[in-house]
Amino acid sequence: MVVFAAGYAAAEMGAAYRFPASGAKGVNPDTHLVLTFSSAPAIGRSGQVRIFDAADHKLVDTLDMSIPAGPDPVHRIGTPDIDPHPPTPTTTTPAVKSVPADLHSYQLNTIGGLADFHFYPVIVHGNVATIYPHNGALRYHRRYAVEIDPGVLTLVGGSFAGFKKSEWMFATKNAAPAESATRVVVAADGSGDFNTVQGAVDFVPANPAKRVTIFIRNGTYEEIVFFQKKSNLTFEGEDREKVQVGYANNSAFNPPMPGPSRRCAFSAYDSNGIVLENLSVSNYAYGQAEGLLLYGDKVVVKKVNIKGSGDALNLRGRIYLANSRIIGDGDTILGVGAAFFKDCEIQSMGPYMWIRNTDANHGNVFVNCSFVTRQRPAGVQQAAGTKPAPARPSMGAVLARLPNNHGLNYPYAEAVLIHCKLSGVPAEGWGPVEGDTDHMHLWEYESTDMDGKPIDVSKRHPASRQLTTEKDAETIANYSKPAFVLGGWDPTAGN
Repeated sequence: MVVFAAGYAAAEMGAAYRFPASGAKGVNPDTHLVLTFSSAPAIGRSGQVRIFDAADHKLVDTLDMSIPAGPDPVHRIGTPDIDPHPPTPTTTTPAVKSVPADLHSYQLNTIGGLADFHFYPVIVHGNVATIYPHNGALRYHRRYAVEIDPGVLTLVGGSFAGFKKSEWMFATKNAAPAESATRVVVAADGSGDFNTVQGAVDFVPANPAKRVTIFIRNGTYEEIVFFQKKSNLTFEGEDREKVQVGYANNSAFNPPMPGPSRRCAFSAYDSNGIVLENLSVSNYAYGQAEGLLLYGDKVVVKKVNIKGSGDALNLRGRIYLANSRIIGDGDTILGVGAAFFKDCEIQSMGPYMWIRNTDANHGNVFVNCSFVTRQRPAGVQQAAGTKPAPARPSMGAVLARLPNNHGLNYPYAEAVLIHCKLSGVPAEGWGPVEGDTDHMHLWEYESTDMDGKPIDVSKRHPASRQLTTEKDAETIANYSKPAFVLGGWDPTAGN
């Protein structure tokens, strides 16, 4: 959790510090409200957080704690403070719940212009409680007053008196950055142009004339990031390990609805020319819980840590990934293609891939990558109140599976591994594979163990094939080139 070194003011009745400080000026409108206590607070189930325009006393936002966050909040299993690469506790996908008849039974937010995301209005880590106003509730050049009822938080061995409007007031910046800005800064401590990644994304035009860079300073950004129909946009982190963007979200917390999925931590839909570099993206939930979803053309991912559960990385379009780490539970990469992976590490407890490309484009190609099978910790429960997860079948983390999916299969599925290292992959390597396999490309060339010694491939699935230098030199050379896999686009040109 980010520790704010400045900007707090002494508060009464239990709260040691608050951010923004009462009387603060130049606050970004996308700010969170942060309270730090001398002991750990607990989230209450009653009371409200209300934000008023101080000039006319108009109520501009309300968070009602009597409303549940979402239909399945118990599946939240991680926090941004955990080790960035821990084992996660399940490889199964919970049953998808139907869309509630009354969406307003749960907390709702609009993110990236898409309505009806369930979200947590208050998140507590240790002694710090972070309150999340609804996106877009606050504006530039305004003064606001915050009123918090005592029931919003509770304290062990003490009481939280809340805040009256006169006790917590602050003023936002006079104006947003210039519309022509080609670089904006996100900083969780309020020292940049925006406090949140989503705030910066919402500011950037859909199709800027010049590439816009969102530079993200070191910090933890616990938020759902979602946007669609944007282009020419770069997300650049200050430090790959110290820029942590993520949220606890999955298909149980945000069930399927018409339109784009709301279950991911970070989603880019129908967006072209997007670049992500030098940061970490995580989903702190399990089940169908993507860390990163990318649907678009000419998308680049470099030096990025991606962590999710089922379908941890979801791809559609021409995507280039280099020097990145992808961690998931099973079906870790769900791809429609085409995707080229170079010098990446993929960790999974179940199948590494479920490939869904058609004959219109290539699938997933991996060059000089590592596949590392993760072990489920003994005795870890799959969900609250359930029995410990059973031991994993001997199938283990196969490279890819191609099951019959309710009568639908992918006969042109393609996954090609060239000079890749494998750890914990079972002898059969691939499977189950169902349906017509005549046009599938489940290929390997010179797979080795982690020490560089050749793998015994004598028991590989019959639908797969080992490429050889003698017979397949041209194929190996072609599939080693990003431009061949990505339909003529070479993201490495000029580097």
